[in-house]
Amino acid sequence: MASVSDLYYNYRRVIKAIVTYLMIAGPGLIVMIADNDAGGITTYAATGAKYGYNLLWFLIILGPVAYIVQEMTVRLGAVTKRGHAEAIFDAFGSFWGWFSLFDLGLTDWLTLITEFIGMTAAASIFGIPPIITIVVVLIIMWAMVLGGKYWTWEKIMLAFCALNLVFIPAAIMVHPDISAVIKGATIPNFPGGLNGELLFFLMANIGTTIAPWMIFFQQSSVVDKGMKEKDIPFGKLDTAMGAVFTILIAVFCVIVTGTLLYGAKVDSAAQAAQELMPINPWVGTMLAIGLFDAGLIGAICISLASSWAWGEVVGWAHSLNHGSAQAPGFYLFYFLTSTTAAAVVLIPGAPLVLITLFVQVIAVTLLPAAMVFLIILLNDEEIMGKYKNTLFQNILGGLIVLSLIILSTLYAVSTLFPELLK
Repeated sequence: MASVSDLYYNYRRVIKAIVTYLMIAGPGLIVMIADNDAGGITTYAATGAKYGYNLLWFLIILGPVAYIVQEMTVRLGAVTKRGHAEAIFDAFGSFWGWFSLFDLGLTDWLTLITEFIGMTAAASIFGIPPIITIVVVLIIMWAMVLGGKYWTWEKIMLAFCALNLVFIPAAIMVHPDISAVIKGATIPNFPGGLNGELLFFLMANIGTTIAPWMIFFQQSSVVDKGMKEKDIPFGKLDTAMGAVFTILIAVFCVIVTGTLLYGAKVDSAAQAAQELMPINPWVGTMLAIGLFDAGLIGAICISLASSWAWGEVVGWAHSLNHGSAQAPGFYLFYFLTSTTAAAVVLIPGAPLVLITLFVQVIAVTLLPAAMVFLIILLNDEEIMGKYKNTLFQNILGGLIVLSLIILSTLYAVSTLFPELLK
């Protein structure tokens, strides 16, 4: 039987571990929940309306996959104290460094546009003009980074992330068929066969759960937060918690539209929210709020991912712990990226739907290259020491890359030769 002193010691040890985790927590939670951005919520809403609960199993699989990818960035950032862009330049040279950086910059900028599309559409449901939404959002984004403190920025971001959990009560309120949900979550199936349309939805869901910008963002966030090698176990836990929450949000979003809008043609989450208003105003309002919040979180994180990456490569001071006077290039790039992306949404006749669809697919196409760079870096014993990848981690990473290449190839084939996969 344990003595009182043993119980007290164990209690103190548990409390210390919890406090340490709360101090380390942030990068993993934020990057995972941020990946359920405006484009992600739109994809989940459309997936539920199109396939009901039938693809829940696929979303659940993506949780561990996202963790495997992002966990590597925790180790790489904590050990090297360098962001991902700088690590690629140092290890692979300027050609591949600039290649990855320009790919990241273009994809991030296009993705930023989709965040503003989602936010303006969500706010329009409540009668707020797009120009007002954009101005308010930009002020929030700029104010958050100008404080000169990473910790302040992180705490505000975690509050926005908590709001993203609004999809959970929304799903409970629609009273889904629990047995059907369990079946869809546990029994793999391809409704309608492995055709081009289903492949597109599978790729879009991958692209909204795992994206190249996440690798750059989390590694830079780990560095900016000042995490050390001893913090890696808590960084892994933080990332695992984030993976759980991101999949919960995705699953509950699919449940909402799969329950109330199954069979309807849904092109956006904003459209889904509008169609839900007559059916259940509370649920429709929650979906609109969740869409806006997802777009805001995504816009902040993606803007920072690009700014951190360019700052690392160009040599600017690039920390949120630096004020604007200390890091003018870093903040200027952040402001220009967010402002120009927001301005595109206001252009009359801009192909916003095409941009949204293009971003979802191109993110998956570029992901294998980003994964290969990451895996090679994690196998450099001179850099990583005892924290390098194990054989098992390499096998898992290789399988992810192979799966992405196969899926991308099948989608390309289905697009060019639609008769082959009918």
